[in-house]
Amino acid sequence: MLKEFKEFAMRGNVIDMAVGIVLGVAFNNIVKSMVDNVIMPPIGLLIGRVDFSNLFVTLSGQHYQSLAEAQKAGAPAIAYGLFINTIINFVIVAFAMFILVRAMMKIAPAKPAAPTTKECPYCVSTIPLAAVRCPNCTSEIKAAA
Repeated sequence: MLKEFKEFAMRGNVIDMAVGIVLGVAFNNIVKSMVDNVIMPPIGLLIGRVDFSNLFVTLSGQHYQSLAEAQKAGAPAIAYGLFINTIINFVIVAFAMFILVRAMMKIAPAKPAAPTTKECPYCVSTIPLAAVRCPNCTSEIKAAA
């Protein structure tokens, strides 16, 4: 069993996937920092000096000066400002992944799939590649040399 696990773990696909996950997490941290520290402050300033990370509504009806204060008091709160930050974070990551995949497709376009069907030379209907007789016109199909 240990040998099988070693063979599984050392396959190229597993290692590639692990590297991709680690890089994805690191990339996500960079994007999160960019959203929280670079993008949201100017947007908050334009809207009227709003700190999105501190936008919340307490469900208890009590007023707290900050989200941290409400959380420290154990008050149930809906932190919609953090949710807005997370949505912007997602949009940036999704757009970056779109650009990356688009660039990769230009560099190495996907190979077309091998054909699984062919045309009957007699009735021109589509038949399976391995067919030796057409199911539509019942003509015998000669194997390609």
